[in-house]
Amino acid sequence: MEVAGGTGRRRPAAGVQIERAIAARVEAGPAMFEPEAPRVARCCRRMAERFASGGSLISLGADPAARSDARHVSVEFVHPVIVGKRALPAIALTAEGGPLGAQLEAAVARDDIVIGFGLGAESAAAAETAAALAGASDRGCMTIGFGPGVRADAEDHWLFEPPSADPSIRQELVETLYHVLWELVHVFFEHAGLPAVSGSPASASAPGAAGFLYPFLGEGGGDPDALLSDVSESVRMKSEEVGGLRAQTLREGAAELAAAAGTLRACFERGGRLLAFGNGGSATDAMDVVADFRLPEVAGWRSWPALDLTEDTPIITAVANDIGVAEIFQRQLIATGRAGDVALAFSTSGGSENLIAGLAEARRMGIATIAMVGYDGGRIAAEGLADSVIISRSQHVPRIQEAQASAYHVLRELVELDDLVAEPR
Repeated sequence: MEVAGGTGRRRPAAGVQIERAIAARVEAGPAMFEPEAPRVARCCRRMAERFASGGSLISLGADPAARSDARHVSVEFVHPVIVGKRALPAIALTAEGGPLGAQLEAAVARDDIVIGFGLGAESAAAAETAAALAGASDRGCMTIGFGPGVRADAEDHWLFEPPSADPSIRQELVETLYHVLWELVHVFFEHAGLPAVSGSPASASAPGAAGFLYPFLGEGGGDPDALLSDVSESVRMKSEEVGGLRAQTLREGAAELAAAAGTLRACFERGGRLLAFGNGGSATDAMDVVADFRLPEVAGWRSWPALDLTEDTPIITAVANDIGVAEIFQRQLIATGRAGDVALAFSTSGGSENLIAGLAEARRMGIATIAMVGYDGGRIAAEGLADSVIISRSQHVPRIQEAQASAYHVLRELVELDDLVAEPR
């Protein structure tokens, strides 16, 4: 079913729009990772060698959307979500701290890896990030970037260009890529005889507690070329896996996404706001979705009011220290939420205590609730703790977060369509 909009153009029903979104993502994943898999594998090896030499990862983000990716990659390396994987040193430098070049000058050392986000735009922020990467390169650092403005003329200066003009799909491909870099860098510690990283816990013996992720790898070392070939194949497998999960999340969750989009659009038109929250990598999803609503990258889209409840670290740390972690979002909702707002919670497990408390408080306050969750949906889905629940059915945290990125990008798109027809749930 399609209806005519006020401009005379015809808008698709929600299900049609979502199928188009799935098709675009199913096409973009292989277009990115099939040809790039060997380079990604070599990049992982060089990162492992840098870490083994005492280097750290420094991620850069000069605008709100880039900041979310910079924060996301640093938390993945410092706080690994896969059991048995060592913590690796990483830090994010973002615009809140001042000019990136000055921050980097104070933090960087020769063996470091510097990764920059937000390079695809023609903006002062993109130019600032590109200049910071060039400065890091001059210092002898390994650099990684996604888009124009990155030196790619030597082994330790890496450029990966997402093959899409859609800013949402570009971001999703970049997120999958930096997750893959984080996951597969460990293979070279476990199978290539690299020394343990100074100051970090040793990982389990190869293939260790996470060996199920790399079923094609034999025990111990082996031929370096064969290892690179195996890691390249793993890159392709991970891309294929997330492509399927994105399709499942969007197709199975189509009615929930359409309902959530309708709720959000009505909220905005009444003067309400979006309040987003999550923990760890899911906190960076809250950052990104708020940036997408406040500062849309698509020409002609409106700016809608949104608040990131993970942003105010003094409040979060005060509540966590004096009362408890379970109350950090509940207290903020009490302080800032209003009846008529919409709360959006991100969780890979579907059972985080502070998200459950936040969703419960939102309902008490007359705030509509949306949740994006992984695994089988956890308590949030089983107990109906949110009005709309979108489930990414996987037990692999990086893939869940990548599929959730597709879900909230599609949600943002649906909100923008004035005359979208939502099929009943």
